[in-house]
Amino acid sequence: MFDIGFSELVVIGVVALIVVGPERLPKVARTAGHLYSRMQRYVSSVKSDIGREIQLDELRRAGQSFKDSVESAAAGVEQQATVVDDFLRKEASDVTQAVTASVTAVEASPAVESAALPAEPETEHSLQQSLPLDEPDQNTGRSAPAATHPTSGEGPDKSA
Repeated sequence: MFDIGFSELVVIGVVALIVVGPERLPKVARTAGHLYSRMQRYVSSVKSDIGREIQLDELRRAGQSFKDSVESAAAGVEQQATVVDDFLRKEASDVTQAVTASVTAVEASPAVESAALPAEPETEHSLQQSLPLDEPDQNTGRSAPAATHPTSGEGPDKSA
């Protein structure tokens, strides 16, 4: 703090010995040492307080810049979400309109086709493969088979 060399201390000591006197010089030197140590502690506490305030201010600035960056990122995400939402709503309405148009076209076309075209046999059904389960049971509505089992002994020719 103060740039005092050994020669300056000797000059200060000689002046103090002459001014104060040899009887009171030890007491004045002790008091000056105590005051000097108090001043050093006070200066160091002020320095540490200022350092803490500077660090606290830097942390506040960093926190504020982080908060600003997070808010700007959130605003960007919100804006993108709005754009995507608008796009999806537009696409959904386009799909709804297309479906509605195709449904009305399909509903209107069979009436026009049936009136314009003569009745044709079902060619589409004949082209499709049909499963036996889709057809009615073949055993119902038919007469019993003509042949019987050979172990029964009775045939269709014999009647009782």
